[in-house]
Amino acid sequence: MSTLEIIILALLQGLTEFLPISSSAHLILPSQIFGWQDQGLAFDVAVHVGTLLAVIMYFRKEVGAMAVAWLGTVGVGPEKGKQSFDGKLAWWILFATIPAGLFGLLGKDFIEEHLRSALVIAATTLLFGFLLGFADIKAGKRATHKPMEKLGFKGAMLIGLAQAIALIPGTSRSGITMTIGLMLGLSRASAARFSFLLSIPAITMAGSYLTLKLVLSAEGVDWFAMGLGSLIAFVSAYACIHYFLILLEKLGMMPFVIYRLILGVGLFWYILA
Repeated sequence: MSTLEIIILALLQGLTEFLPISSSAHLILPSQIFGWQDQGLAFDVAVHVGTLLAVIMYFRKEVGAMAVAWLGTVGVGPEKGKQSFDGKLAWWILFATIPAGLFGLLGKDFIEEHLRSALVIAATTLLFGFLLGFADIKAGKRATHKPMEKLGFKGAMLIGLAQAIALIPGTSRSGITMTIGLMLGLSRASAARFSFLLSIPAITMAGSYLTLKLVLSAEGVDWFAMGLGSLIAFVSAYACIHYFLILLEKLGMMPFVIYRLILGVGLFWYILA
C-alpha cells in the first residue's frame, strides 16, 4: 500500500469505528470504487489495535472500575464478595458479546462470500439509517429516560443480539447497538456509553481472530504500514469518541442519519448508473 492509502484507510477505521455509519462499509468501499488492493491481515490487525487502545484509554476509569468490581464478584481483589453496578455491568457486557462471537464464528464465511458488496452495503446503510432516525426521534420526544442501571440483563442481551447483526457490512455496530439502546428507553448518552463499552470485547475478539489468521498465514508484514496505521487509527478514534459525545448532546443522531441516507442513495446511484 502507498502511504496515502495507509493514511486514508487508518483514518476511515478510526473515524468510523465508533460513529453510527459502519466502519466495515467504509473500509470495503475504497477497494470497490477505486480498485485498491486489499489492505491485508497485518494492516487490519494494526488498525483494530489502534481503535481498541483508543476506547480503553478514553473510558479507562470506567473500565478500571468494572474490572475491579468484576473480580470482586468472583471472589478476587479488594472488592471481594461485594455486589455493585460496575460488577453487574461487566457481566452484562461479557454475556452480550457472546451472540456476536457465535454469529461471527458460524457465519463469517457466508458473510465474506455473499455480503461484502456495494449493493448489500447500500441497502443496509439505508435500512438501519431509517431505524436509527426513528429511535432518535422517539428518544428526543421522551420526557424521561431509563437509567442504565435499569437496563437489565435482558436489555443488555437484546443489544448484544443487535451487535451480532452488525457483522453484515453497512449495518454499523455502534449504530445498531445505540438504536436498540434508544428503543429500550436509554438516553442518547447512556446508549452511546453502553455501545462504546460493549465495543471493547467485540474489537478484542475481532483483533484476536485476525491476529490468529495472520500468524497461521504466510503473509509478510509491512511494519511501517502497521505502525503508521495503528497510530493514526488510535488518534483519530480517540478524537472521534470525544467529539461524538459532545455532538450527540447538542444535535442527537440526526447528522449521522442524514449522512447514511445520502451515502445509501449515492451508492445505489453508483451501482445502477
